Amino acid sequence: MADTRIEKDSMGDMTVPASAYYGAQTQRAVENFPISGYRFGRRFIHALGLVKRSAAKVNKDLGLLDANLADLIMKAADEVVEGSLDAQFVVDIFQTGSGTSSNMNTNEVISNRAIELAGGKIGSRDPVHPNDHVNMGQSSNDVIPTAIHVSTATALKEDLVPALEHLRDKLDEKAKAFDDIVKIGRTHLQDATPIRLGQEFSGYAAQADQSVMRAHKAINALRELAIGGTAVGTGINTHHDFGKNVSAEIASATGIEFIEAKNHFEGQATKDAVCEASGQLRTIAVSLAKIANDIRLLGSGPRCGIGELKIPETQPGSSIMPGKVNPVMSEMVMQVAGQVTGNDAAVAMGCRESFYELNVGMPMMAHNILESIRLLTAASRVFADGCIAGIEPNRERCEELVEQSLAMCTSLAPKIGYDNAAAIAKEAFSTGKTVRDVAMAKGVLSESELNDTLDARRMTEPD
Repeated sequence: MADTRIEKDSMGDMTVPASAYYGAQTQRAVENFPISGYRFGRRFIHALGLVKRSAAKVNKDLGLLDANLADLIMKAADEVVEGSLDAQFVVDIFQTGSGTSSNMNTNEVISNRAIELAGGKIGSRDPVHPNDHVNMGQSSNDVIPTAIHVSTATALKEDLVPALEHLRDKLDEKAKAFDDIVKIGRTHLQDATPIRLGQEFSGYAAQADQSVMRAHKAINALRELAIGGTAVGTGINTHHDFGKNVSAEIASATGIEFIEAKNHFEGQATKDAVCEASGQLRTIAVSLAKIANDIRLLGSGPRCGIGELKIPETQPGSSIMPGKVNPVMSEMVMQVAGQVTGNDAAVAMGCRESFYELNVGMPMMAHNILESIRLLTAASRVFADGCIAGIEPNRERCEELVEQSLAMCTSLAPKIGYDNAAAIAKEAFSTGKTVRDVAMAKGVLSESELNDTLDARRMTEPD
Protein backbone atom coordinates (compact mmCIF):
# COMPACT_ATOMS: atom_id res chain seq x y z
CA MET A 1 0.00 0.00 0.00
CA ALA A 2 1.35 3.41 -0.97
CA ASP A 3 2.56 5.69 1.80
CA THR A 4 1.42 8.80 -0.04
CA ARG A 5 -1.36 10.07 -2.26
CA ILE A 6 -1.70 12.99 -4.64
CA GLU A 7 -4.18 15.76 -3.85
CA LYS A 8 -4.85 18.90 -5.83
CA ASP A 9 -5.64 22.48 -5.03
CA SER A 10 -5.77 25.62 -7.18
CA MET A 11 -1.97 25.63 -7.45
CA GLY A 12 -1.62 22.04 -8.62
CA ASP A 13 -0.68 18.64 -7.26
CA MET A 14 0.70 17.97 -3.80
CA THR A 15 2.00 14.75 -2.28
CA VAL A 16 0.21 14.04 1.00
CA PRO A 17 0.70 11.18 3.50
CA ALA A 18 -1.76 8.44 2.59
CA SER A 19 -3.05 8.21 6.16
CA ALA A 20 -3.69 11.94 6.47
CA TYR A 21 -7.15 13.45 6.46
CA TYR A 22 -5.67 16.83 5.57
CA GLY A 23 -4.98 17.70 1.95
CA ALA A 24 -2.97 19.80 -0.46
CA GLN A 25 -3.34 23.24 1.13
CA THR A 26 -2.42 21.91 4.54
CA GLN A 27 0.62 20.14 3.13
CA ARG A 28 1.74 23.35 1.42
CA ALA A 29 1.54 25.15 4.75
CA VAL A 30 3.51 22.41 6.49
CA GLU A 31 6.27 22.78 3.91
CA ASN A 32 6.09 26.59 3.86
CA PHE A 33 6.26 27.13 7.63
CA PRO A 34 8.79 24.84 9.36
CA ILE A 35 9.18 27.50 12.04
CA SER A 36 8.55 26.55 15.66
CA GLY A 37 7.10 23.10 16.00
CA TYR A 38 4.24 24.68 17.97
CA ARG A 39 0.77 23.52 16.99
CA PHE A 40 -2.67 24.65 18.03
CA GLY A 41 -3.90 22.85 21.12
CA ARG A 42 -7.12 21.19 22.12
CA ARG A 43 -9.07 24.36 22.90
CA PHE A 44 -8.52 25.97 19.52
CA ILE A 45 -9.13 22.78 17.55
CA HIS A 46 -12.32 22.23 19.54
CA ALA A 47 -13.47 25.73 18.61
CA LEU A 48 -12.70 25.21 14.93
CA GLY A 49 -14.74 22.02 14.92
CA LEU A 50 -17.59 23.73 16.70
CA VAL A 51 -17.63 26.59 14.18
CA LYS A 52 -17.70 24.16 11.25
CA ARG A 53 -20.39 22.01 12.81
CA SER A 54 -22.54 25.04 13.57
CA ALA A 55 -22.05 26.41 10.07
CA ALA A 56 -23.12 23.14 8.47
CA LYS A 57 -26.24 22.96 10.61
CA VAL A 58 -27.21 26.56 9.85
CA ASN A 59 -26.62 26.12 6.11
CA LYS A 60 -28.77 22.99 6.24
CA ASP A 61 -31.53 24.79 8.14
CA LEU A 62 -31.41 27.68 5.70
CA GLY A 63 -31.81 25.26 2.79
CA LEU A 64 -28.42 26.14 1.35
CA LEU A 65 -26.65 22.83 1.93
CA ASP A 66 -27.94 19.37 1.04
CA ALA A 67 -29.13 17.66 4.22
CA ASN A 68 -27.11 14.51 3.63
CA LEU A 69 -23.91 16.46 3.03
CA ALA A 70 -24.58 18.62 6.05
CA ASP A 71 -25.07 15.57 8.24
CA LEU A 72 -21.78 14.08 7.04
CA ILE A 73 -19.97 17.35 7.74
CA MET A 74 -21.53 17.58 11.19
CA LYS A 75 -20.48 14.02 12.07
CA ALA A 76 -16.91 14.68 10.97
CA ALA A 77 -16.88 18.04 12.75
CA ASP A 78 -18.08 16.32 15.93
CA GLU A 79 -14.95 14.18 15.81
CA VAL A 80 -12.88 17.37 15.60
CA VAL A 81 -14.80 18.79 18.56
CA GLU A 82 -14.27 15.63 20.58
CA GLY A 83 -10.53 15.46 19.86
CA SER A 84 -10.13 12.20 17.94
CA LEU A 85 -8.62 14.03 14.96
CA ASP A 86 -6.21 16.33 16.81
CA ALA A 87 -3.16 14.68 15.21
CA GLN A 88 -4.39 15.91 11.83
CA PHE A 89 -3.89 19.56 12.76
CA VAL A 90 -0.29 19.95 11.69
CA VAL A 91 0.21 23.59 10.67
CA ASP A 92 2.76 25.65 12.59
CA ILE A 93 1.51 28.54 14.72
CA PHE A 94 3.73 30.93 12.76
CA GLN A 95 1.99 30.89 9.40
CA THR A 96 -0.19 33.19 7.34
CA GLY A 97 -1.40 35.94 9.67
CA SER A 98 -5.04 35.36 8.80
CA GLY A 99 -4.86 31.71 9.85
CA THR A 100 -6.03 30.63 6.39
CA SER A 101 -3.79 27.58 6.57
CA SER A 102 -5.45 26.42 9.79
CA ASN A 103 -8.91 27.11 8.41
CA MET A 104 -8.13 25.02 5.32
CA ASN A 105 -6.52 22.36 7.51
CA THR A 106 -9.89 22.12 9.25
CA ASN A 107 -11.88 22.16 6.02
CA GLU A 108 -9.76 19.40 4.48
CA VAL A 109 -9.81 17.18 7.55
CA ILE A 110 -13.58 17.45 7.88
CA SER A 111 -14.11 17.02 4.13
CA ASN A 112 -11.98 13.89 3.88
CA ARG A 113 -13.36 12.36 7.04
CA ALA A 114 -16.91 13.04 5.79
CA ILE A 115 -16.01 11.43 2.45
CA GLU A 116 -14.72 8.39 4.33
CA LEU A 117 -17.92 8.21 6.37
CA ALA A 118 -19.87 8.26 3.09
CA GLY A 119 -17.78 5.38 1.74
CA GLY A 120 -15.97 7.56 -0.78
CA LYS A 121 -12.32 8.00 -1.65
CA ILE A 122 -10.27 10.35 0.54
CA GLY A 123 -8.86 13.20 -1.52
CA SER A 124 -11.56 12.99 -4.19
CA ARG A 125 -13.55 15.98 -2.87
CA ASP A 126 -16.62 13.89 -3.62
CA PRO A 127 -19.23 14.08 -2.23
CA VAL A 128 -17.93 16.70 0.25
CA HIS A 129 -15.78 19.58 -0.98
CA PRO A 130 -13.61 21.43 1.58
CA ASN A 131 -14.41 24.89 0.16
CA ASP A 132 -17.81 24.54 -1.42
CA HIS A 133 -19.40 22.59 1.43
CA VAL A 134 -17.37 22.66 4.66
CA ASN A 135 -16.42 26.33 4.21
CA MET A 136 -19.82 27.38 2.82
CA GLY A 137 -20.72 30.94 3.81
CA GLN A 138 -17.37 31.43 5.50
CA SER A 139 -13.92 32.93 5.05
CA SER A 140 -10.77 32.34 7.03
CA ASN A 141 -11.12 36.02 7.87
CA ASP A 142 -14.24 35.43 9.96
CA VAL A 143 -13.69 31.78 11.00
CA ILE A 144 -10.31 32.32 12.68
CA PRO A 145 -11.32 35.37 14.77
CA THR A 146 -14.48 33.52 15.74
CA ALA A 147 -12.45 30.49 16.82
CA ILE A 148 -10.14 32.74 18.84
CA HIS A 149 -13.06 34.25 20.75
CA VAL A 150 -14.79 30.89 21.27
CA SER A 151 -11.67 29.01 22.37
CA THR A 152 -10.51 31.76 24.70
CA ALA A 153 -13.90 32.37 26.29
CA THR A 154 -14.54 28.66 26.87
CA ALA A 155 -11.06 28.19 28.34
CA LEU A 156 -11.70 31.11 30.68
CA LYS A 157 -15.09 29.79 31.72
CA GLU A 158 -14.27 26.11 32.08
CA ASP A 159 -10.63 26.20 33.17
CA LEU A 160 -9.41 29.47 34.66
CA VAL A 161 -12.49 30.65 36.54
CA PRO A 162 -12.87 27.39 38.52
CA ALA A 163 -9.12 27.36 39.28
CA LEU A 164 -9.20 30.94 40.57
CA GLU A 165 -12.29 30.20 42.65
CA HIS A 166 -10.47 27.24 44.17
CA LEU A 167 -7.49 29.43 45.05
CA ARG A 168 -9.79 32.10 46.49
CA ASP A 169 -11.53 29.55 48.69
CA LYS A 170 -8.24 28.18 50.05
CA LEU A 171 -7.06 31.69 50.85
CA ASP A 172 -10.37 32.51 52.49
CA GLU A 173 -10.08 29.40 54.66
CA LYS A 174 -6.71 30.60 55.90
CA ALA A 175 -8.03 34.13 56.44
CA LYS A 176 -10.68 32.75 58.80
CA ALA A 177 -8.29 30.33 60.52
CA PHE A 178 -5.65 33.03 61.14
CA ASP A 179 -7.96 35.81 62.26
CA ASP A 180 -6.91 35.67 65.91
CA ILE A 181 -3.19 36.05 65.18
CA VAL A 182 -1.81 39.57 65.53
CA LYS A 183 1.39 40.37 63.65
CA ILE A 184 3.24 43.45 62.53
CA GLY A 185 2.19 45.19 59.36
CA ARG A 186 4.74 46.45 56.86
CA THR A 187 4.79 49.33 54.40
CA HIS A 188 7.80 50.29 52.24
CA LEU A 189 9.29 47.01 53.57
CA GLN A 190 9.51 48.73 56.97
CA ASP A 191 7.63 48.05 60.19
CA ALA A 192 4.14 49.54 60.35
CA THR A 193 1.19 49.19 62.72
CA PRO A 194 -0.13 45.76 63.71
CA ILE A 195 -2.45 43.75 61.50
CA ARG A 196 -4.07 40.38 61.98
CA LEU A 197 -2.69 37.57 59.86
CA GLY A 198 -6.26 36.78 58.91
CA GLN A 199 -6.73 40.33 57.66
CA GLU A 200 -3.62 40.00 55.54
CA PHE A 201 -4.89 36.74 54.02
CA SER A 202 -8.33 38.26 53.48
CA GLY A 203 -6.61 40.71 51.17
CA TYR A 204 -5.12 37.82 49.21
CA ALA A 205 -8.51 36.12 49.03
CA ALA A 206 -10.03 39.36 47.75
CA GLN A 207 -7.32 39.57 45.08
CA ALA A 208 -8.24 36.08 43.90
CA ASP A 209 -11.92 37.02 43.92
CA GLN A 210 -11.18 40.11 41.86
CA SER A 211 -9.26 37.85 39.48
CA VAL A 212 -12.40 35.76 39.02
CA MET A 213 -14.26 38.97 38.22
CA ARG A 214 -11.60 39.96 35.70
CA ALA A 215 -11.81 36.57 34.00
CA HIS A 216 -15.56 37.09 33.62
CA LYS A 217 -14.88 40.54 32.16
CA ALA A 218 -12.59 38.92 29.63
CA ILE A 219 -15.32 36.47 28.66
CA ASN A 220 -17.74 39.34 28.19
CA ALA A 221 -15.23 41.17 25.97
CA LEU A 222 -15.14 38.15 23.66
CA ARG A 223 -18.90 37.64 23.23
CA GLU A 224 -19.14 39.19 19.76
CA LEU A 225 -18.25 36.78 16.93
CA ALA A 226 -16.98 37.75 13.50
CA ILE A 227 -18.69 34.85 11.73
CA GLY A 228 -20.93 36.06 8.93
CA GLY A 229 -18.59 38.84 7.82
CA THR A 230 -16.73 36.59 5.32
CA ALA A 231 -13.79 38.20 3.53
CA VAL A 232 -13.89 41.87 4.55
CA GLY A 233 -16.98 42.29 6.73
CA THR A 234 -19.57 42.82 3.99
CA GLY A 235 -20.98 39.31 4.27
CA ILE A 236 -20.39 38.49 0.62
CA ASN A 237 -21.38 34.93 -0.40
CA THR A 238 -23.29 34.22 2.78
CA HIS A 239 -26.91 34.36 3.93
CA HIS A 240 -27.86 37.44 5.93
CA ASP A 241 -28.99 35.26 8.84
CA PHE A 242 -25.91 33.04 8.79
CA GLY A 243 -23.77 34.94 11.31
CA LYS A 244 -26.61 35.40 13.77
CA ASN A 245 -27.67 31.76 13.58
CA VAL A 246 -24.16 30.32 13.82
CA SER A 247 -23.48 32.52 16.85
CA ALA A 248 -26.67 31.21 18.45
CA GLU A 249 -25.59 27.61 17.78
CA ILE A 250 -22.20 28.23 19.37
CA ALA A 251 -23.82 29.96 22.34
CA SER A 252 -26.10 26.98 22.88
CA ALA A 253 -23.18 24.54 22.72
CA THR A 254 -20.93 26.48 25.11
CA GLY A 255 -23.35 28.14 27.51
CA ILE A 256 -21.70 31.49 26.76
CA GLU A 257 -23.84 34.31 25.40
CA PHE A 258 -22.11 34.69 22.06
CA ILE A 259 -23.72 37.02 19.54
CA GLU A 260 -22.97 38.11 16.00
CA ALA A 261 -20.61 41.08 15.83
CA LYS A 262 -22.50 44.35 15.92
CA ASN A 263 -20.10 45.69 13.30
CA HIS A 264 -18.31 43.12 11.17
CA PHE A 265 -15.76 45.62 9.93
CA GLU A 266 -14.59 46.22 13.50
CA GLY A 267 -14.84 42.51 14.27
CA GLN A 268 -12.44 41.53 11.50
CA ALA A 269 -10.24 44.57 11.07
CA THR A 270 -9.22 44.70 14.74
CA LYS A 271 -8.53 42.35 17.59
CA ASP A 272 -9.22 44.86 20.36
CA ALA A 273 -11.37 42.40 22.30
CA VAL A 274 -8.52 39.87 22.37
CA CYS A 275 -6.15 42.61 23.51
CA GLU A 276 -8.57 43.51 26.31
CA ALA A 277 -8.96 39.90 27.41
CA SER A 278 -5.20 39.39 27.40
CA GLY A 279 -4.79 42.51 29.52
CA GLN A 280 -7.14 41.03 32.10
CA LEU A 281 -4.97 37.89 32.17
CA ARG A 282 -1.87 40.03 32.69
CA THR A 283 -3.57 41.72 35.63
CA ILE A 284 -4.50 38.34 37.09
CA ALA A 285 -0.88 37.23 36.72
CA VAL A 286 0.39 40.36 38.47
CA SER A 287 -2.11 39.81 41.28
CA LEU A 288 -1.04 36.20 41.81
CA ALA A 289 2.59 37.31 41.80
CA LYS A 290 1.90 39.72 44.65
CA ILE A 291 0.37 36.95 46.74
CA ALA A 292 3.20 34.54 45.97
CA ASN A 293 5.85 37.16 46.74
CA ASP A 294 4.32 38.03 50.11
CA ILE A 295 4.06 34.41 51.14
CA ARG A 296 7.64 33.53 50.30
CA LEU A 297 8.89 36.62 52.16
CA LEU A 298 6.69 36.00 55.21
CA GLY A 299 7.96 32.43 55.26
CA SER A 300 11.61 33.36 54.82
CA GLY A 301 14.02 31.74 57.23
CA PRO A 302 13.37 29.40 58.87
CA ARG A 303 15.55 31.01 61.55
CA CYS A 304 17.19 34.05 60.00
CA GLY A 305 14.30 35.57 58.08
CA ILE A 306 10.84 36.91 58.88
CA GLY A 307 9.49 33.46 59.62
CA GLU A 308 5.88 34.39 60.37
CA LEU A 309 4.62 31.59 58.15
CA LYS A 310 5.58 27.94 57.91
CA ILE A 311 5.39 27.01 54.23
CA PRO A 312 4.85 23.36 53.25
CA GLU A 313 8.05 21.47 52.57
CA THR A 314 7.54 20.04 49.10
CA GLN A 315 11.07 19.07 47.99
CA PRO A 316 14.75 19.40 48.95
CA GLY A 317 15.95 22.90 48.20
CA SER A 318 19.62 22.40 47.57
CA SER A 319 22.01 19.87 46.08
CA ILE A 320 24.77 21.04 48.44
CA MET A 321 23.07 22.40 51.60
CA PRO A 322 21.42 19.52 53.51
CA GLY A 323 18.02 20.24 54.99
CA LYS A 324 17.40 23.39 52.98
CA VAL A 325 13.82 23.89 51.79
CA ASN A 326 12.83 26.65 49.37
CA PRO A 327 9.53 28.43 48.56
CA VAL A 328 9.32 26.66 45.21
CA MET A 329 5.56 27.08 44.75
CA SER A 330 5.86 30.84 45.01
CA GLU A 331 8.79 30.78 42.61
CA MET A 332 6.69 28.79 40.13
CA VAL A 333 3.94 31.40 40.30
CA MET A 334 6.44 34.20 39.74
CA GLN A 335 7.76 32.52 36.61
CA VAL A 336 4.26 31.92 35.28
CA ALA A 337 3.42 35.56 35.92
CA GLY A 338 6.48 36.58 33.95
CA GLN A 339 5.53 34.34 31.04
CA VAL A 340 1.93 35.59 30.99
CA THR A 341 3.18 39.18 31.00
CA GLY A 342 5.37 38.35 28.02
CA ASN A 343 2.48 36.60 26.28
CA ASP A 344 0.38 39.72 26.75
CA ALA A 345 3.08 41.83 25.15
CA ALA A 346 3.08 39.44 22.17
CA VAL A 347 -0.71 39.65 21.94
CA ALA A 348 -0.52 43.44 21.98
CA MET A 349 2.01 43.35 19.15
CA GLY A 350 -0.28 41.01 17.24
CA CYS A 351 -3.20 43.37 17.75
CA ARG A 352 -1.13 46.05 16.06
CA GLU A 353 -1.00 43.89 12.93
CA SER A 354 -4.36 45.30 11.85
CA PHE A 355 -4.33 46.88 8.40
CA TYR A 356 -7.46 48.04 6.64
CA GLU A 357 -10.02 45.20 6.73
CA LEU A 358 -8.04 42.43 8.45
CA ASN A 359 -5.72 41.68 11.34
CA VAL A 360 -2.79 39.49 10.26
CA GLY A 361 -1.34 38.43 13.59
CA MET A 362 -4.10 36.05 14.63
CA PRO A 363 -2.46 32.62 14.96
CA MET A 364 0.29 33.96 17.21
CA MET A 365 -2.23 35.88 19.31
CA ALA A 366 -4.45 32.82 19.69
CA HIS A 367 -1.51 30.69 20.78
CA ASN A 368 -0.31 33.18 23.38
CA ILE A 369 -3.62 34.02 25.00
CA LEU A 370 -4.60 30.36 25.25
CA GLU A 371 -1.17 29.56 26.70
CA SER A 372 -1.66 32.28 29.31
CA ILE A 373 -4.97 30.75 30.37
CA ARG A 374 -3.44 27.27 30.52
CA LEU A 375 -0.52 28.42 32.66
CA LEU A 376 -2.63 30.53 35.03
CA THR A 377 -5.11 27.68 35.45
CA ALA A 378 -2.44 25.15 36.37
CA ALA A 379 -0.48 27.58 38.55
CA SER A 380 -3.56 28.62 40.52
CA ARG A 381 -4.53 25.05 41.35
CA VAL A 382 -1.01 23.87 42.15
CA PHE A 383 -0.33 26.93 44.30
CA ALA A 384 -3.63 26.49 46.16
CA ASP A 385 -3.10 22.81 46.89
CA GLY A 386 0.69 22.64 47.13
CA CYS A 387 1.25 25.78 49.18
CA ILE A 388 -1.77 27.68 50.51
CA ALA A 389 -3.60 24.65 51.88
CA GLY A 390 -0.60 23.61 53.98
CA ILE A 391 0.53 26.99 55.35
CA GLU A 392 0.75 27.20 59.12
CA PRO A 393 1.35 30.31 61.21
CA ASN A 394 4.29 30.82 63.53
CA ARG A 395 2.36 32.42 66.38
CA GLU A 396 5.35 32.96 68.62
CA ARG A 397 7.27 34.76 65.93
CA CYS A 398 4.31 36.99 65.10
CA GLU A 399 3.93 38.00 68.76
CA GLU A 400 7.67 38.60 69.16
CA LEU A 401 7.91 40.92 66.16
CA VAL A 402 4.83 42.91 67.18
CA GLU A 403 6.31 43.71 70.59
CA GLN A 404 9.68 44.65 69.11
CA SER A 405 8.21 46.98 66.50
CA LEU A 406 8.86 50.71 66.80
CA ALA A 407 5.59 51.34 64.97
CA MET A 408 3.77 50.48 68.22
CA CYS A 409 4.33 54.12 69.15
CA THR A 410 1.72 55.11 66.54
CA SER A 411 -1.09 54.51 69.02
CA LEU A 412 0.68 56.78 71.53
CA ALA A 413 0.64 59.80 69.22
CA PRO A 414 -3.01 60.79 69.80
CA LYS A 415 -2.41 60.76 73.57
CA ILE A 416 1.06 62.28 73.98
CA GLY A 417 1.60 63.99 70.60
CA TYR A 418 3.48 63.01 67.47
CA ASP A 419 6.83 64.49 68.50
CA ASN A 420 6.85 62.84 71.92
CA ALA A 421 5.88 59.52 70.39
CA ALA A 422 8.65 59.86 67.78
CA ALA A 423 11.18 60.56 70.52
CA ILE A 424 10.14 57.37 72.31
CA ALA A 425 10.51 55.40 69.08
CA LYS A 426 14.01 56.80 68.47
CA GLU A 427 15.11 56.04 72.03
CA ALA A 428 13.70 52.52 71.80
CA PHE A 429 15.67 51.98 68.59
CA SER A 430 18.94 53.38 69.94
CA THR A 431 18.77 51.46 73.21
CA GLY A 432 17.35 48.21 71.86
CA LYS A 433 14.38 48.47 74.23
CA THR A 434 10.73 48.11 73.28
CA VAL A 435 8.40 51.08 72.92
CA ARG A 436 6.51 49.78 75.92
CA ASP A 437 9.62 49.74 78.11
CA VAL A 438 10.68 53.28 77.16
CA ALA A 439 7.17 54.71 77.55
CA MET A 440 6.80 53.01 80.95
CA ALA A 441 10.13 54.39 82.16
CA LYS A 442 9.19 57.88 81.08
CA GLY A 443 5.80 57.62 82.77
CA VAL A 444 3.98 59.25 79.84
CA LEU A 445 0.82 57.29 80.76
CA SER A 446 -0.34 55.24 83.67
CA GLU A 447 0.50 51.56 83.44
CA SER A 448 -3.10 50.52 82.80
CA GLU A 449 -3.63 53.25 80.19
CA LEU A 450 -0.31 52.40 78.53
CA ASN A 451 -1.16 48.70 78.31
CA ASP A 452 -4.56 49.57 76.91
CA THR A 453 -3.05 51.95 74.36
CA LEU A 454 -0.41 49.44 73.27
CA ASP A 455 -2.89 46.56 72.95
CA ALA A 456 -1.89 45.24 69.51
CA ARG A 457 -5.23 43.53 68.92
CA ARG A 458 -7.10 46.77 69.48
CA MET A 459 -4.83 48.48 66.94
CA THR A 460 -6.28 46.16 64.29
CA GLU A 461 -9.85 47.14 65.22
CA PRO A 462 -10.11 50.94 65.08
CA ASP A 463 -13.00 52.54 66.96
